Amino acid sequence: MRMILVESPAFENNERIPMKFTCDGDDVNPPLTIDGIPEETKTLVLIVDDPDAPMGTFDHWVVWNIPAATRRIEENTVPGIEGMSSYRKHAYGGPCPPYGTHRYFFKVYALDTQLDLKLNSTKRDVEKAMKGHILAEGELVGLYSRP
Repeated sequence: MRMILVESPAFENNERIPMKFTCDGDDVNPPLTIDGIPEETKTLVLIVDDPDAPMGTFDHWVVWNIPAATRRIEENTVPGIEGMSSYRKHAYGGPCPPYGTHRYFFKVYALDTQLDLKLNSTKRDVEKAMKGHILAEGELVGLYSRP
């Protein structure tokens, strides 16, 4: 599997996510940069989730059909079609762990197709639709604990 480099000017990999991008701040998505997208890519998918949530993995943002030419996702923007998060909304929902420090995975996938999904699709629906279409992937991990 080819690798995509996912970074953020707001925080380093495995470092603390600034409060601005959490439920304790403005609750807007952090800026991301994406490098190493294969030429044959048709669309990108972005999934942000927290595997440390007490009730199982919590999905903070599910976005598909992001244009293949995207190299930067700006702060507080909607880069593609937003699916249903675990917050039951079509929007970014920032880190808000009930206790302790949680890990937040910002995962980017390069696909060889455009996804034809209903608006209320969840991460599971997107992952199922992506199967067999992933050309490359990468992730950035951020940490957060409540003040």
